[in-house]
Amino acid sequence: MFFLSSEEQKKLLRYYLPKARMEGVAEELRGWNWNQAPLSPVYDTTLGVYEVAGAYCDSARDLYLRRVEKIYQPPNEAMLRGKIFHAIVARIIVNTKKLIYLYGVSAHGKIIDELNKIQLTDVINESFQKSIEALTEKEQEEIRKKGNLLLEFERDRIKARLQETLVKQPYIGEDSLAALTVPIVVEHKLDGSFLGLSRHLSTDAFHSGESMIVDLKFGEPRKFHRLTTTGYALVMEAMYEYPVNVGCLVYVSFVNNRILIHRDIHIISDELRQWFIESRDEKARLIEEEIDPGRASACSHTCPYKGHCQ
Repeated sequence: MFFLSSEEQKKLLRYYLPKARMEGVAEELRGWNWNQAPLSPVYDTTLGVYEVAGAYCDSARDLYLRRVEKIYQPPNEAMLRGKIFHAIVARIIVNTKKLIYLYGVSAHGKIIDELNKIQLTDVINESFQKSIEALTEKEQEEIRKKGNLLLEFERDRIKARLQETLVKQPYIGEDSLAALTVPIVVEHKLDGSFLGLSRHLSTDAFHSGESMIVDLKFGEPRKFHRLTTTGYALVMEAMYEYPVNVGCLVYVSFVNNRILIHRDIHIISDELRQWFIESRDEKARLIEEEIDPGRASACSHTCPYKGHCQ
């Protein structure tokens, strides 16, 4: 999911990165200037990046109900499906690194055998068994069908990358093999407190080879999704003080027992940075001053708070 095609990589290197350098970013909108306006937090309330970036409820009443009214709603089928699919991809990547370090380069056949043993039930039983049991049989079957399809797809991609790396590098060691096969840090933990965000943020992935924030989506593309990569880029700039100029949203869909992938590679521009900060301040104010924003203009059918608003 996180690996660019040769065409996408060429466009990243020849178009997006040069364009980002040419256009530049206003210095006051770089994350390392978190102690100055407009980046410095206005309110004491801290938010998750998903809370700032999410606009499925266009009035943000879901945020008000959760953070002010303290109404907790368990994840619905769509949310649970996304969590499981994210966990599948993360499991394959993390286990690949573990197996490379455990068995070494010479036992690459054993690494592949162990990857083949990973089952969907391993992922579900570990974290999601109780949640999935609350779904209908039809919903459970759909998750299993798509989950197994995703598992096979991602496992085949990783095995191919492993073999390709071994073919090219006859003298490679374990550490280099892991870095070249999966140059991805999944669920990378970040402290967003510099920017008025949670201390316990977690990106879907950071592509160390491309210095790019990657976010995985299993729904329809939305314009506000780019705020997620923007938020994590700002936090990484605040923590490590190096520029993060490019983000990538990976949209995964299932059609006729096939997986289709669309990648939205984008520059993390001044406009996106300003939009993120404005959304952060508006939503922090909503919580701090306990402002009920009222119902959304059009409630999403997947919103877990839909019943409370109606």
